[in-house]
Amino acid sequence: MSEEEPIRVLLVDDHEVVRMGLRALLERRPHLQVVGEAGSVAEAVEQAARTRPQVVVMDVRLPDGTGIEACREIRQMDPSVKVIMLTAFADDEAIVGAVMAGASGYVLKQTRSQGLIEAIERAARGESLLDPAVAGKVLEQLRRLARGEQDELASLSAQERRILELVAEGKTNREIAQELFLSEKTVKNYVSNILAKLNLHRRSQAAAFLARRRPFDLGRE
Repeated sequence: MSEEEPIRVLLVDDHEVVRMGLRALLERRPHLQVVGEAGSVAEAVEQAARTRPQVVVMDVRLPDGTGIEACREIRQMDPSVKVIMLTAFADDEAIVGAVMAGASGYVLKQTRSQGLIEAIERAARGESLLDPAVAGKVLEQLRRLARGEQDELASLSAQERRILELVAEGKTNREIAQELFLSEKTVKNYVSNILAKLNLHRRSQAAAFLARRRPFDLGRE
């Protein structure tokens, strides 16, 4: 991001009046550019894909889901996008969930206008907005998740782990069958068993499961 280019911001809140207020606030700053608005998870994901913001200011509560879900989808599309969660309360569970989904941090709705602007600037620079107490809770949650997923992964056979890797790479059942010299029906049965063992419902969840585990694998002795 050069100094001449404004920070591209997407506003996500289901209240139009809130969005109008945020837009009016941000557009008074020449270094900030509001490139879009959204009032739901679906709109947020669509607008993020269309407008390619650098920072998304995201309400936690949306009519068709949560800002955490929208954050996860947007960050899966483009990991370079920074997401700031806008919340009325410093709810530890919601904050930890947001950071686990890839958010840079959160800003309370009661925050003064300058505080929000500084948060956007910091997020655009790639800085975390978390205080040490919240960061500690996130790390502990990650450790618990790693331990739980290690146990679940141990229930998979070597072949199932291999197929899980290929699913995470985005390969179809047919492509996996060709690579492993199996029938497509056999691969389908394997995938169903993997999802059942991991208590998941969709292939995309299986890919996310493996993506979450990989940092811990790299760190193991």
